Amino acid sequence: PGLAYVERHGTLERVPLSLDAAEIVRLVGRVIAPLGLRLDRASPMVDARLADGSRLHAVVPPLAIDGPCVTIRRFRARPVPMEAFGLDARGARLLTWIVDAGWNVLVAGGTSTGKTTLLNALSAAVNVDERVVTIEETAELRLARPHVVRLEARRANAEGAGEVTVRELVRAALRMRPDRIVVGEVRGAEALDMLQAMNTGHDGSLSTVHANSPTDALARLETLVLFAGVGLPAQVIRAQIAAAVDAVIQ
Repeated sequence: PGLAYVERHGTLERVPLSLDAAEIVRLVGRVIAPLGLRLDRASPMVDARLADGSRLHAVVPPLAIDGPCVTIRRFRARPVPMEAFGLDARGARLLTWIVDAGWNVLVAGGTSTGKTTLLNALSAAVNVDERVVTIEETAELRLARPHVVRLEARRANAEGAGEVTVRELVRAALRMRPDRIVVGEVRGAEALDMLQAMNTGHDGSLSTVHANSPTDALARLETLVLFAGVGLPAQVIRAQIAAAVDAVIQ
């Protein structure tokens, strides 16, 4: 309450906007009510998607000690070309070739480093005749392809029912005759299902993961597979990763 910031060119700047706690909660309530979500002391944290695709996250007391806190992550309306990432022509041709050739690619990086934006740019190299199924916890991808099926996970409602996880959507995608499966971000047990999809003929699959180096990305993928609780030994998991992932783009 009383404080607002916007990120410009990587730096947070204070902006002249002042809302009190009641106004913040009321505004968030208007956004999330049509989605069947609620924000109150019984359900003090919420994730939602705005009409333009931006992502909203809100926390209220007792979790947010100093009052309700809202974070909105906006996305560009226009796709960013691969050249905008500082690649020379040779590097851009290499990445285009990797995607066109059907390599399974993992895009790795820290928070807000442009993983999703790069994934969107890479999708331009996908053949227009291919059927792509995207799976995300909150829909962010805007693939510039004509044949895209977009799936979005769903959190449980206030009564704790109705949850559909990313892992369940990965399994559902396998029944949709995809040429490629794109998991917006692997952050849990769905890593195992994604690896199995990559290893069962769904070449050219793409995903992102939070990691500070390519080596860390593979190690994190190994850790995420363990979340599935299937009891696979480490050497089996590593063999699955080695067979599934063709390239890591940091």
